[in-house]
Amino acid sequence: MTYLSKMTPGQKGRVVGFCSECKVTRRLMELGVLPGRDIVYLRNAPLRDPMEVQIGECCLSLRHAEASLITVEVDT
Repeated sequence: MTYLSKMTPGQKGRVVGFCSECKVTRRLMELGVLPGRDIVYLRNAPLRDPMEVQIGECCLSLRHAEASLITVEVDT
């Protein structure tokens, strides 16, 4: 288990949960970042922040600070 911000582009995994309860995590859940959902790290912006991820059919851009709140299980 690791954090989404530690993954590299092209890796796939599954959302396990969040490391804290705050307004940001609540908003991420509203956007579809829910435990059990598959997630794919697509790419970084040119200066590394934000990162683009795919959850289901949606693509989201997340700051690395936000991604560090999401725990994931990386597929091997």
